[in-house]
Amino acid sequence: MAGGRFLAFAIAALAAAAGGAIAFAQPAANTPSARPGPPPPPPIVAGAHWHHLHINATDPDRSIEFYTTHFDAKEATFADGNEAVWTQKSWILFNKVKTAPSKRLNTAIWHMGWGTEDPKAEYLRQKAKGASFFAPLTDISIANGGIRDRFYYMYVEGPDRTLIELNTASHHHFGHVHMFSPDPVTTGDWWIKTFGLTGRGLSNAQTVRTPRYSTVGNQVGPSSSLYLDNVNFIIYPLAYSRHAYPDDWEGVAEVQSTRGKLYDHIGISVPRLEPALAALRKAGVKVIEEPKTWANGQIRSAFVEGPDKLAIELVEDHSPHPPFTD
Repeated sequence: MAGGRFLAFAIAALAAAAGGAIAFAQPAANTPSARPGPPPPPPIVAGAHWHHLHINATDPDRSIEFYTTHFDAKEATFADGNEAVWTQKSWILFNKVKTAPSKRLNTAIWHMGWGTEDPKAEYLRQKAKGASFFAPLTDISIANGGIRDRFYYMYVEGPDRTLIELNTASHHHFGHVHMFSPDPVTTGDWWIKTFGLTGRGLSNAQTVRTPRYSTVGNQVGPSSSLYLDNVNFIIYPLAYSRHAYPDDWEGVAEVQSTRGKLYDHIGISVPRLEPALAALRKAGVKVIEEPKTWANGQIRSAFVEGPDKLAIELVEDHSPHPPFTD
């Protein structure tokens, strides 16, 4: 199974890298951005920003030490007094749990990623720090048939078996969250219309939704690549996960909620919680936890359910935070 998972990640990195490179220069013919329509209307929630990724961890202190040692991140105290990880412009927060959370790849969140300007040196640095690799340093051109020594990736295993991709980039910052969806195009549209994510226009009648497959039969398209601030939302077909990780789908008929799993939820900040929540209710978005005030009155938040049972915490945050860095 480990070998199959490694191959699956290799194909995923290949497709993501190739698609990302094409998207900035000349969109692939079967991506939603290939035939751009009119600009999208104003989002349902204006002024949304990426706030945090929340992880269920058996030992938050160990997790914090790991992320701050292995990646460009630092320990900082969150508004509620708990220690957390600050990643340039946002947080990684932790719930302490007694039992290790499910690692099965049958939710909307697959993994997170950082960039690296020098992947060869980074691979040696990670090895020297004792990192365990789900996938070692790999030159993507070997499978792609393109220019060698141009794009590399690797997957590091974190505490509780979080998966962190490191890939060739112009920075060494927290950079993406990779997701699954039965319909990546429609899910991408939802993010654009709901929170104003950028990266492509809304799909239209000319958008090609024909499935694309890797050389080992994993469905890699259609997909979506969008941005909320500096964080790339990469959305792959759920069929990819079902084919690549069949053991994780044993006895499971549909995508599972992220709540209580390894990656519990994502957080999106809004200027004012009540108007944002009212607008989402009006749009038919399911509210799964009503508003509450916490962190000594500095934060108000509520939970809604996004596409594919992804839990989203809406956060009105008036607390101080470390300086933003580029």
